[in-house]
Amino acid sequence: MERTTIYGKVAGLDESATSGALAWKGIPFARAPVGELRWRAPVEPDGWSGVRPARDFGPACVQIGRLYGPGRNNRYDRSIGECLGQVTGSEDCLYLNIWAPATAEAPLPVIVFIHGGSNITGYTADPVYDGARLAVTGGAVVVTVNYRLGIFGFFDLPQKFDNASGNFALLDIVAALKFVNRNIAAFGGDPGNVTLMGQSAGAVNIWALLTSPLLTAEPALVQRALPISGSVAMTADLPQGCMGVLHPPALYSAQGAAVLRGALTRAGAATPQNSGDWLRAQSAESLLHVVLEELTPLGLATSGPIADGLVVAAAPLAAIRAGNWRRVPLLAGFTRDEGKLFPAMLALSPMLGGASGRLIDDATVFELLYCADAGRSAQTALDAWIPPQLLPAAAPVTGFNERMRQLDALLFHPNRDAMLDAVRAQQDQVWFYQFDWDEEAPPFDTIYGAAHGFDVPFLFGNFGPSVFATVINSSTNQAGRLALSNAMMRAVGAFARHGDPNHAALGTHWPAWPAMLHFDADDALAVISVSGAQS
Repeated sequence: MERTTIYGKVAGLDESATSGALAWKGIPFARAPVGELRWRAPVEPDGWSGVRPARDFGPACVQIGRLYGPGRNNRYDRSIGECLGQVTGSEDCLYLNIWAPATAEAPLPVIVFIHGGSNITGYTADPVYDGARLAVTGGAVVVTVNYRLGIFGFFDLPQKFDNASGNFALLDIVAALKFVNRNIAAFGGDPGNVTLMGQSAGAVNIWALLTSPLLTAEPALVQRALPISGSVAMTADLPQGCMGVLHPPALYSAQGAAVLRGALTRAGAATPQNSGDWLRAQSAESLLHVVLEELTPLGLATSGPIADGLVVAAAPLAAIRAGNWRRVPLLAGFTRDEGKLFPAMLALSPMLGGASGRLIDDATVFELLYCADAGRSAQTALDAWIPPQLLPAAAPVTGFNERMRQLDALLFHPNRDAMLDAVRAQQDQVWFYQFDWDEEAPPFDTIYGAAHGFDVPFLFGNFGPSVFATVINSSTNQAGRLALSNAMMRAVGAFARHGDPNHAALGTHWPAWPAMLHFDADDALAVISVSGAQS
């Protein structure tokens, strides 16, 4: 399956017999950001002669291993559990992947997906992000993009790097969009109809980029936006007591100084004349150990868009409210129980009980879920996961379910409302869904329910293998689960094609925000409904 890019030819995979799609994986969209290119804006890739194989994913970006990370082998396998807390991945990671329906007529709408992972972890080779089913069901060309993570993706120092922005991850995403603009026609896509879609950190990055002059320049790189479970509101933007998503730039200045200080201490070195050059000479592993061992206890291990006024508006939500953003049709989504993926966050506030809502660590979680038979509940009990003070889970005020609702009310709901209200004040083309599906076998219907990220397998039509496949999948819920997934993928496809997610399979009209469409299912059928003010 040969296609020609402006850099050379690539040969992909014909997967039409199994998925109905063609695939091209591991295509470079920028040179490896190593050596002198570390902490610099991405540079166009070198061209190649002959035909470049495009059958395997490019390496995951360097990161500290976490539950949602790549392990050693850039795929979902046991090494994920073995690599928790260890450095994995590579700095040579700026690759993208393309799926196209095998039989569809070009040009097709294009969906560019940005993965989640708190901007510190994640990888496009995660099987949940395989784009074949979404491409075929949604009738689109699907692209997934690696981008630099952690301190390699977002970094600031008192001594600025070439007086440039520290938002390297966002610059990577823009570089990928430019590659799409210049090359996607060769793969059957329409460069004039691109939907930028992302979940969690991917959605945060999309919101940030919508305020960037890089997306308002011509040629237009994005015509629609689909951010899921993300925001760029700061705490100061929200009602008192609520928690924003975006951190102030001062935190990143403190982080950069702490990285330099920690790296110098580990190396036994004096402060160099040019700290940027000195840090570029240090190994990625040594720098990430500084983050893990020294910055984490200080609360400085976070990562995300830096509101520098260059790549990201100095006040992103205010910029959107003022109309200074890339105005495009917008479809957003959140899950009903976002906070249930983050029960440790109950420790952040006395208002939430002041103690973590999870008893077991990620290594134990991975072992339980990885070793469980597919389609069956892991052999575990609710009280092995949830502290006794949060049980029974259904107890009012202090039960696990209520504490999770309180976390949502302090974090996820205010961020959702602030972003969507800002857009809706300027345009009618803004739609919202809430993912309500919670048909997991006990005790996971309580532990996770409709947790953050649990809509992603439905949006891609991929239910295994992945971290939560055992939690989500059962023979009992299969018919309803697949029907709901089909309806969600068709909604994404309709939005990508027309800028409106309404389609016949929904069985109901989807009105604009502040109304919300509820995606749910019973064991046999999709259950889709609308609530809230309708227009």
